[in-house]
Amino acid sequence: MSILIVVDNPRDWPLDLPGVSVVSARTYLTDPAYGEGRSVKVFNLCRSYRYQSLGYYVSLLAEARGHKPLPRVSTMEDLKSQNLVRLLTEDLDALVQKSLAPIKSDTFELSIYFGRNVASRHDTLSHQLFSLLQAPLLRAHFERHRDQWRLRSVRAIAASDIPPSHQDFVVEAATAYFMGHRRHAHKRPAPRFDLAILHDPDNAESPSNPRALQKFEKAAEDVGLAVEFITRADLARLPEFDALFIRDTTFANHYTYRFSRRASAEGLVVIDDPDSILRCNNKVYLAELLSRHNIPAPRTLMVHPDNVGQIIYSLGLPCVLKQPDSSFSLGVAKVESESELLVKVNELLQKSELIVAQEWLPTEFDWRVGILDRRPLFVCKYFMAAGHWQIVKREPGRRGYEEGPVKAVAVAEAPEEVVKIALKVANLIGDGLYGVDIKQVGNRCYVIEVNDNPNVDAGNEDGVLKDALYREVMGSFVRRIEARKRVNA
Repeated sequence: MSILIVVDNPRDWPLDLPGVSVVSARTYLTDPAYGEGRSVKVFNLCRSYRYQSLGYYVSLLAEARGHKPLPRVSTMEDLKSQNLVRLLTEDLDALVQKSLAPIKSDTFELSIYFGRNVASRHDTLSHQLFSLLQAPLLRAHFERHRDQWRLRSVRAIAASDIPPSHQDFVVEAATAYFMGHRRHAHKRPAPRFDLAILHDPDNAESPSNPRALQKFEKAAEDVGLAVEFITRADLARLPEFDALFIRDTTFANHYTYRFSRRASAEGLVVIDDPDSILRCNNKVYLAELLSRHNIPAPRTLMVHPDNVGQIIYSLGLPCVLKQPDSSFSLGVAKVESESELLVKVNELLQKSELIVAQEWLPTEFDWRVGILDRRPLFVCKYFMAAGHWQIVKREPGRRGYEEGPVKAVAVAEAPEEVVKIALKVANLIGDGLYGVDIKQVGNRCYVIEVNDNPNVDAGNEDGVLKDALYREVMGSFVRRIEARKRVNA
């Protein structure tokens, strides 16, 4: 992907950056060469972004051409409303107080160049403001009132507004920013598209371990994707990318869902898509879906305050109770007595108007079938944790957990009925990446759940396909991006 800096006059940007082209706004708008549908990042550093100015049209036409402008027209509109700017940045209050604490005067001006400031102690605040407001060059004005700093305004500035004493630093900041996006360009052909991988480095139960994330990154680069790992602080940066791959545990009422929704609204290819997150994260929805389509599942009862007395009659004991948004064995309990049942049901109904109760089907392992693009990707046996009835064993009051062993099986060697039923139920959800859990009791198969965010860990799910598994996933992103661009064209 090429990088283009657009200014009113190239003399406004007297800074030399390797691999970066500088062009005037009028040339960008009128030269047919810039209207071609190639992959370009456009950094709009014009003097004015007012409505229907040259700067306004640079970002507007960049979006129409399928280029990736910074700032976008929507950002220009946001910056016009200082009340909206303060609303967008209100969560940064603690960071503002910490960063500006040493300042002696009652006013302060913060210049932000590609997410950085000449004083390194302000870099974190600068990065956060840049992530939220997404303009290459910003200037923020703060005032202190009653010992509390308040953000009064933020505006985008032009290249010509950079003080001469800051120019060397701007070259450094811009070069670091550009090269950070292109750090592998010298090793392989320039990437065709940009992929963001959302992860949480502090999540001990991430759906992909660090080695798997590295393998995803390498596979992505092999198929022409430039990868950047992003975190929950990078929501505003999504328009920079062509696709989003969520590799953090998803929930409906969670930042992962907000990322998925925003990415989908921006036209990115998204795995997991918002509908898949909503559907797979609710056991009530899944239970109804399986029942409607006559897909075999353990005997199930939708429990509400008026039918608690039917649980034992319908399912017997022991039985399994599930919080609708349970995941990774959290919010799932096996109860063995009536008194235990009543206590647990009451606890779960405090959180949700409906919960799920199912008969207990003891097995040595569960099948997990990974589905992508409506085709089986991998098959594994997930064995129960030692001395436990689930794959994951948690001790009350203790941090951490124990997992049972995982054994990968070639798709062709897995029972035909297991793969067939997994495909059938996953196709009812969508065409994304899913993990279907199935219990096999004798010759019968029962669907336990469909996961929208299945584990892909190095050393487990990749036991048969090895690196080819990661290339399959990344290849799907490329095909989806290409198909979307053809439709848009």
